[in-house]
Amino acid sequence: MKYAPFISGLAGSLVLTLLHETLRKTVKDAPRMDLMGKQGLAKILSAADMEVPPEPELFKITMTGDIIGNAGYYALVASAPKHSVLAGAALGLAAGVGALTLPDKIGLDKEYSNATPKTQILTVCIYFLGGLVAGVVYDSLQKKSSAD
Repeated sequence: MKYAPFISGLAGSLVLTLLHETLRKTVKDAPRMDLMGKQGLAKILSAADMEVPPEPELFKITMTGDIIGNAGYYALVASAPKHSVLAGAALGLAAGVGALTLPDKIGLDKEYSNATPKTQILTVCIYFLGGLVAGVVYDSLQKKSSAD
């Protein structure tokens, strides 16, 4: 199926976003990747001497960028078509570990993903599950396409 990578990546990204948004509203010490994203976007805009939009607009722009960026990243499951579930799990794990280790190195507040051990575990888990979903969706679409 021609659009399988995009559909799979989007599915993984939407699961990641849904999990994050649910956790941040319901669980103490949940990851706050939304805040990290807004902080990153504000820094980029400021460095480009552009005005940082007000909070509600900044949130919408960040969420849109996150969904699109994560969809593109998770679409990489298609690079291992015979092992897309494993590839998705590996991509998700790598993204989760990156979310723990990179913020400090790129000037973002590491507490958003590292506040407590619980925050760290949840951070890795939501990215892992997003990748796993992308891999499963890709595998399912490939099997369906082969059956047709």
